[in-house]
Amino acid sequence: MNGFTRMSKGDLEEGTLYPGLSLGENELRWGFVRKVYGILAAQFVLTTIVSAVTVLYTPINDTLKGSPGLALGLAILPIVLLCPLYHYQQKHPLNFIFLGLFTVFMSLSVGIACANTKGRLVLEALILTSAVVASLTGYTFWASKKGKDFSYLGPILFACLIVLLMTSFIQILFPLGPVSHAIYGGFGALLFSAYLVYDTDNLIKRFTYDEYIWASVILYLDILNLFLSLLQLLRSSDG
Repeated sequence: MNGFTRMSKGDLEEGTLYPGLSLGENELRWGFVRKVYGILAAQFVLTTIVSAVTVLYTPINDTLKGSPGLALGLAILPIVLLCPLYHYQQKHPLNFIFLGLFTVFMSLSVGIACANTKGRLVLEALILTSAVVASLTGYTFWASKKGKDFSYLGPILFACLIVLLMTSFIQILFPLGPVSHAIYGGFGALLFSAYLVYDTDNLIKRFTYDEYIWASVILYLDILNLFLSLLQLLRSSDG
């Protein structure tokens, strides 16, 4: 009887997301995680379609290339949409409407970046991003099950993000050389890799069940920024 009890307890702990989680709470948490990743998958399907159309459809491509102001506006618009998206994240169907708009405009910016890059480099960045995301996500789930916590990374990563944003602003005013662009891309790739671990840990432990929209937005931005950073790094290395 004691052996059966110990075995059942061990099996239960083996299936939990992190130690101390009850069976009922664990099932709810897994349902939340699956919901977030389902939304995230839909976002990336939409991103792939919009980006491909932006790159392959000549009129759109030429319009965006010939209008730097329009391209800048499309880059700023997703930041503006984050405000209503956060405010209405729990109000259906407004949350999905704003999420769709946000994803489309982010995808246009990705399409512009890919259109100005060799196809070989885009494919390399995509493969690297997929490998990094799969390995870091798997590691975070494994580490969470072992009782590890990554919440301490929050202030460190925020400080690094401020440095990255300030560097980006300086580059706009005072363009730097290809070596600096490569360093910037490498630093961004490391930063958003760490953010992926931190935000996946938050998904497992700290996001509430009503925050499925915001959780998917955070992970979407981590992965997209990781891809763009790797793309810049490869583009700079290619000369």
